[in-house]
Amino acid sequence: VGVRLPRVLLAVLVGATLAVCGAVMQGLFRNPLADPGIVGVSSGAALAAAIAIVLGDRLLAASGAVLPFELLPVAAFLGALLGMAVLGLVGRSAGRTRIGAVLLGGLALAALANAGVGLLVAVADDRQLRDLSFWSLGSFGGASWGRLAAAAPFLLASLLAAPFLGRALDALAIGEAEAFHMGLRVEAVKRVAFLAVALGVGASVAAVGAVGFVGMVVPHVVRLALGPAHRPLILASALAGALLVLLADLAARTLVAPAELPIGILTALLGAPVFLHLVLRSRGDLA
Repeated sequence: VGVRLPRVLLAVLVGATLAVCGAVMQGLFRNPLADPGIVGVSSGAALAAAIAIVLGDRLLAASGAVLPFELLPVAAFLGALLGMAVLGLVGRSAGRTRIGAVLLGGLALAALANAGVGLLVAVADDRQLRDLSFWSLGSFGGASWGRLAAAAPFLLASLLAAPFLGRALDALAIGEAEAFHMGLRVEAVKRVAFLAVALGVGASVAAVGAVGFVGMVVPHVVRLALGPAHRPLILASALAGALLVLLADLAARTLVAPAELPIGILTALLGAPVFLHLVLRSRGDLA
């Protein structure tokens, strides 16, 4: 129980959070291609966590201290928030969010973050390399009660905030100008949504590493089943995301037992074909 239960709870929380963050981003950008991993937010969080692992560990080691795990969700949250801020600046033009610019900016941000992680890998020692390899593909193998306790407040805060954005996201679906004339405080809604996404993604990356495509695939499938209304979409995405990641973790532990597959490989195998399908459907919108 002391080994399996925290792993199960962490998988449920991370899966629900990533799916909800994906639903919120798709509502903000009004595009099913928007996802924390695709637009580079996860990469920003991973880079910040990698900086904490390598540079933070070295600074603390000089004084004889050990890097506390509680520092990683904070660092990853700041990295995700910075990534969201950069994307907001890149995607804004004439008072509108340009989806194509956001996606291209996200790819550039992800490339820069991956280059930064690669540089840290080059200067890391053996112990730090093991930690960095954990972040690159994601794994629940290091789950513990301490890790769950450190990440859970951030994950729960993101999960609890998202449903309250449902009505605002419904209004944004008809356009920012129209939503503003309906009395919606558009910029305030965006700030809250960006903060919730950064909080959830940052904590998820810090707790289990990068787990891609959950935030894109789950809301898209749920939307096909339930329709576009965001409050039921967010709640159903949380349940479906939790179930998906829990099953993926079970497969990761059993497919090549006694070894363990990185969970990011399984979610990429599932999500990449769906992403390609969405790109092919959206070619006209991206032109």
